[in-house]
Amino acid sequence: MPATRPASLGSMTRSLGYFTDVALRRQEGSLVQALPDSTVVRSPANPTFWWGNFLLMPAPPAPGDLPVWEAAFTRAHPRAAHRVFGVDLPGPALGGPVADEWRAAGYDVRADTVLTAPRTHAPRRLNRDAQLRVLQGADWDRALALREAVNAADPHGHEPDGYRVFARRKLAAYRAAQAAGHGAVLGAFDDDGRMLSGLGIFDAGDGVARYQSVETHPDARSRGLAGTLVHHAGEWAREHLGARTLVIVADPEYHAQRLYQSVGFTPTEVQIALERRPAE
Repeated sequence: MPATRPASLGSMTRSLGYFTDVALRRQEGSLVQALPDSTVVRSPANPTFWWGNFLLMPAPPAPGDLPVWEAAFTRAHPRAAHRVFGVDLPGPALGGPVADEWRAAGYDVRADTVLTAPRTHAPRRLNRDAQLRVLQGADWDRALALREAVNAADPHGHEPDGYRVFARRKLAAYRAAQAAGHGAVLGAFDDDGRMLSGLGIFDAGDGVARYQSVETHPDARSRGLAGTLVHHAGEWAREHLGARTLVIVADPEYHAQRLYQSVGFTPTEVQIALERRPAE
């Protein structure tokens, strides 16, 4: 039976993806301001975190709205070099003249898949070699090394020095949220203590737990690590967070969505995002 939105969210029209995004940003110390025409999310402790400093639209933009929204973003984030907007309604994907207008201005117009599951099941390729655990102590430095390796291997990766600063701050936010009991970052480690794969999972409220940043070291891929860790984290969240609905978001054009579906997730919504990177 397909997974659905939690019953307690059933009367809401807003996106489940952004409901969980904003909930987790609050846990990390971000400031959320509801304005008459939008919601502003600010993360003063990590100003280069694009999706910690964004504007959430109540509905998709109309033709000709781009200059108005860009002005609103500048007012909300006057020092930001990026421009990112979410749409606080489930899809469909943004298309037609509106999408063309935003793409012409340098934006990536995304329609990510929000997947849900009441629980996961073990992947067919279950990794039994790695050690799975919640990060503690020196594990956080190993998590930073993992994130840097993943970024370095990405053909669309970020400038290394700036990315290192962002990643340190992001992991510090995860660590604080974990210490406060909101969830955890879990890793898969080899016998030498190297972190091979990692992810976060945090309580978004209403019995919903949201996954974050599923990553596997480029040298450790195709070993079943990510699927094994996603399943393990789902069981952890059910036991430790009382999660009844697990939420994960994926790029539909990337193989990760198939991996998530293979352990029990079902596509539930489309999450619309408009993103323009800072100029190189």
